[in-house]
Amino acid sequence: MAKAKEEKNPFSDFTGAMTALAEEKGLDVDDVMETVETALAAAYKKEYGKRGQNIRAELNSVSGDMKFFLLKEVVNDTTREFIDFDAIAEEKESDDKKEKEKDEEVQDIVTADEPEEERKPRFNMERDITLEDAREKYGDAKLEQIVEEELPTYTDFGRVAAQTAKQVIIQRVRESERNAMYTEYKEKEGEIVNGTVQRVEGKNVFVDLGKSVGVLFPREQVRGERYNVGQRVKVYVESVELDPKGPGIKLSRVHPELLKRLFELEVPEIFAGTVEMKEIAREAGSRSKIAVYTEEEGIDPIGSCVGQKGTRVNAIIDELGGEKVDIIEWSDNMEEFITAALSPATVVSVDFDEENQKATVVVPDDQLSLAIGKRGQNVRLAVKLTGVNLDVVSADESRVPGQEVTESDVEEETEEVEKKMKEMKEKMQEMEKNIEDVEEVTEKNAEEVTEDDVEEKESKTEEETVEDEKKETETEEDNATEEEKTDKKKKKITKK
Repeated sequence: MAKAKEEKNPFSDFTGAMTALAEEKGLDVDDVMETVETALAAAYKKEYGKRGQNIRAELNSVSGDMKFFLLKEVVNDTTREFIDFDAIAEEKESDDKKEKEKDEEVQDIVTADEPEEERKPRFNMERDITLEDAREKYGDAKLEQIVEEELPTYTDFGRVAAQTAKQVIIQRVRESERNAMYTEYKEKEGEIVNGTVQRVEGKNVFVDLGKSVGVLFPREQVRGERYNVGQRVKVYVESVELDPKGPGIKLSRVHPELLKRLFELEVPEIFAGTVEMKEIAREAGSRSKIAVYTEEEGIDPIGSCVGQKGTRVNAIIDELGGEKVDIIEWSDNMEEFITAALSPATVVSVDFDEENQKATVVVPDDQLSLAIGKRGQNVRLAVKLTGVNLDVVSADESRVPGQEVTESDVEEETEEVEKKMKEMKEKMQEMEKNIEDVEEVTEKNAEEVTEDDVEEKESKTEEETVEDEKKETETEEDNATEEEKTDKKKKKITKK
């Protein structure tokens, strides 16, 4: 039993570990085993080989058995330069003597005009074998063929050789991992992926996509949107490039295609192709317009995008941080398309110039500001959506941004404003004078009032009260006499 344990191949467990590593990293097992074979060949050459040798290792992934081969190329006089070192030594001595006897003028002769012969590589017995020797050893051998000579197998490597094998394995595995990630995310280019914010360095946001990390540059971030570590976000894979440190994945949150992919996720009709998104105009973080179209009858393209009670479009708006989305129906008729693109404003008429790709749009007076939008946003998005330059004019032909304004118009407006300002100043001065006059009058009246005036007023009020009492008594007497007269009349009438 002890002998059986001693004869156990030490590389049997090693091959199993390589297979597990390949499954963990998502790499091809054959690529990993090829990497290991390259590392073993380097270690063998370091420990037991010679300089200039080409050694190949062969590893059995099941049993762990190893074999090593020395590779040589079959050559002859036409492909290699054969050198007699003894003759070279003698020639060198004679050349040294001749060089001493030569003059400087002879040494400066230029022979650049003569064509130089291409020098053939020298014959190296460690990596080359002559055609005659190859045919003697291996039978039917051809020129420039690679022949293999089996070497003795060693499994005991020194520390330096083992370290060399380790470095080769780590480097090759990392390269294979980078290539695998590159091919995987290259296929996802132009798609939406879910990620988690890993870190924020300055204005750059790094998003963990699972097997790799992508970067959101400032120009690809939505203005006003904040990204916290651990936050889950949907990002658009804009481009994937192969980088020495790994695949360089550029992400975006402002790309118009992000809006299209979100609608494909939320609206089954768009994903299936029954409803088509023709055009997209987007100002990330603020507002977007999309034009949808369908050829099938009985399907409302706008309603399918909005969803029941707005559930579908609201989910997209929440994902975009409250960005407004206008959905309109695409049309072949450019006038109808322009009218829809300027919604929610109503349009009176559209004059479309097909040659210059321009259009003059007339809207009601009260709809002018709505058609232009805040800071011209509605018109700007409509231009992006339709691809036509738009001039928006109200029904009374008032000017809006985009039309020419002459200097005379500006002078007239400034004159009117100056006149109104002068009138306002004059009215203010008159008001101030009237207030001063009223204050002076009240002060004079307060000074002229004396005690005699107060007594006269009191006496006058007493006399007035007496007179009022007399008048009341007289009216009462008159009313009494009138009542007596009426009673007498009533009695006469009853007697009769």
